[in-house]
Amino acid sequence: MKFVILLIAVFVIAYLLMQILNSGKAKDNIKQGEAFLQSNASEDGVQSTSSGLQYKVLEAGTGSAHPGPRDRVKVHYHGTLLDGTVFDSSVERGEAISFGLNQVIPGWTEGLQLMVEGEKTRLFIPSNLAYGNRAAGKIAPGSTLIFDVELIEIQGN
Repeated sequence: MKFVILLIAVFVIAYLLMQILNSGKAKDNIKQGEAFLQSNASEDGVQSTSSGLQYKVLEAGTGSAHPGPRDRVKVHYHGTLLDGTVFDSSVERGEAISFGLNQVIPGWTEGLQLMVEGEKTRLFIPSNLAYGNRAAGKIAPGSTLIFDVELIEIQGN
């Protein structure tokens, strides 16, 4: 019984230490992201929304309709960290993906609604519109994310 209690105590302490380390890393990443976004806001073609999302249209689309917050869309995307590390890419896999805009991070939900079919846009997503203080694979806590997104099709609800 003492062994079980000791084992539980070790796990709790390890968990708390991990939370402290993630919190410190998140704060550093958030500061780095804020500095990047502040500088990026003055780049040619970069637009900012009231939420803090930034975007730049890379190629105009051919459509006129914008997806709604509950629509399904088909996209190609390429996601990187600020240092250029690729963490996910449908482009590299060679296969577009479909999903509901209410099933993804808030930065995607907001950003895709600004697009029309055929458009290619670069989204600059602050951590609070991405994964916040959580890690996700190669994405460290507090990370600002950059996605190049092509809206191939609005598939409706």
